[in-house]
Amino acid sequence: MARKTIGIDLGGSHVLAAVVGDDGAIVARAEHDIVDHDFESVVKIIGAAVDEANASSKERVETIGIGSPGDIDAATGAVRYSPNFGWHDAPLGARLTERFGCAVVVANDARCATLGEYTFGTGRGTHDFVLLTLGTGIGGGIVAAGELVRGNLGGAGEIGHHQLRATDGFICGCGKTGCFEAQASGLGLIRHALAIAPSFPRSTLVSGKPEKLGSKAIRKAAEAGDGHGRAAWARYIDDLASGLANVIAFVNPECIALGGGVASAGAFLIDAVTPRVDALTTMVPRGMTRIVAAALGNDAGAIGAATMARRGGLSARASV
Repeated sequence: MARKTIGIDLGGSHVLAAVVGDDGAIVARAEHDIVDHDFESVVKIIGAAVDEANASSKERVETIGIGSPGDIDAATGAVRYSPNFGWHDAPLGARLTERFGCAVVVANDARCATLGEYTFGTGRGTHDFVLLTLGTGIGGGIVAAGELVRGNLGGAGEIGHHQLRATDGFICGCGKTGCFEAQASGLGLIRHALAIAPSFPRSTLVSGKPEKLGSKAIRKAAEAGDGHGRAAWARYIDDLASGLANVIAFVNPECIALGGGVASAGAFLIDAVTPRVDALTTMVPRGMTRIVAAALGNDAGAIGAATMARRGGLSARASV
């Protein structure tokens, strides 16, 4: 009987389980919402999503890979700490192994997405690559010399938490001031718009219910020439460019791929930020790092998790 690999992308509000082929294509998928962050409740929802994705065939599931938010113990598959869920030492790998009776590999969700995008997306063919997901926060990962950088305890790649504005920036969810994530995530764009709102008393962006303001609305307002939207977008692009220039100084990648909700702006984002990054690049030749929109979108995490499971670990090398 044929065997299959399932990749799981676990988020704070939903889970995607996908049957993924050797070529990175998703054969079957299921998405379920998460409304209760209790560990056993989440395990139950993951199980239901896997069962649904796997229902299309009777092939035995050989391996499962799961990308989870938080600090992961690669040896045991436990989630040491996840602020998204409020988990401490949650035995995610062990519980899913018990539930499905197969090998389960667990890693950080952003690193799984990086592996997926590197292997089957815009990183294909490169040796030095960075993925950044610009969503509520900023997740990411680094590939250097063809290998995913994991660090001493598997925590390498927390690019969102280097500080850009340590004295005058927004407070980050991690507790520091002015982190890249606080300034240049989707939430950062909203905060920029709210910070300058008093200068635009007639702005339609914050009329009525400013708490309902979203990054997509701000971007569309900027594209349409709205003064408030354009000003917020310009501040956002400045901070995003500063962070990207720092990434280039840190690791000098061939390519930086931008994913997440804000990156859906496509050329409007790439064309705005690239010249600012070039202007801020000083210690390596300018213009040598391509900045592109990620290709796999929200599927990168599940594809990367399945790739990780097939290789037996979070490795960018197919031979492992």
